[in-house]
Amino acid sequence: MPHGHGHHHHHTVSANADRGPMLVALVLIGGLMVVEVVAGLIAGSVALLTDAGHMLTDAGAIALGLAALRLAARPPAGAMTFGLKRAEPLSAAINGAVLAVLAVVFVIEAVSRLASPHDVDAVLVLVVALAAIPVNVVAVRALGRANRESVNVEGVFQHILTDLYAFIATAVAAVVILATGFDRADAIAALFVAALMLRAAASLLHDSGRIFLEAAPSGLDPDVVGRALAAMPGVVSVHDLHVWEVTSGFPSLSAHVVVGCDDDCHDCRAELERMLHERFGLDHTTLQVEHEPRTLLTIDRKFD
Repeated sequence: MPHGHGHHHHHTVSANADRGPMLVALVLIGGLMVVEVVAGLIAGSVALLTDAGHMLTDAGAIALGLAALRLAARPPAGAMTFGLKRAEPLSAAINGAVLAVLAVVFVIEAVSRLASPHDVDAVLVLVVALAAIPVNVVAVRALGRANRESVNVEGVFQHILTDLYAFIATAVAAVVILATGFDRADAIAALFVAALMLRAAASLLHDSGRIFLEAAPSGLDPDVVGRALAAMPGVVSVHDLHVWEVTSGFPSLSAHVVVGCDDDCHDCRAELERMLHERFGLDHTTLQVEHEPRTLLTIDRKFD
């Protein structure tokens, strides 16, 4: 089956193109995270620790993303008839869950610090936050070169973008502390970053959840597809219509189609497939086409 192999080969190439920039980003972010944890502990800054927690999930997102790219590129085999394409939404779901848990931990810590503020070494916090911004920009630039289509890479990209906001918030808090001595600014910045984390977690869990619950791809209404199928010449009825996504950007459809008893079901199927491809971008379709039964005619004859 040379066609299938060719398709797989194309996938591997795109996965390799993504791998380089993602590795660069992983190394940068991993290093930055370690620096932040150490600095956060020394400076007594919960905002820096929250930033580091966010970066931990970024590093996790990139690592999972790299693994998922490798797994998703494998050809289907054995029990895995779709290959391992679901590795991508799975990595997004794990990532979303970790992000949510960490966010809650940081909210609790920040709230307790609002109640009894700690001394924060604002100079150290400011230096680290400002140094982190360019490192992050480099990582985003590297990732921007990778494939933004996949839910996975897009997820990583979004993460790192929210990181930038996080560092800016932390730097602002440090400036406020230096200017006014208002130590609670650090905890407020941490709450802001935790809110960003929760928002990112919600969207990751929502998008991956839709895929696991076999929801129709967003922006594709199954009713509209069903009506389009039913409106085709020769089609009597459509039932058991399913539209779902194997992974982001891999929509699939299956349906039972009943055609008139005098229509050619093969021509009809080819037409339907062409329409689904052209109008809805559905390439992975399974259509079961049946003729309308002639039984009514035979019953009539009995009574002649």
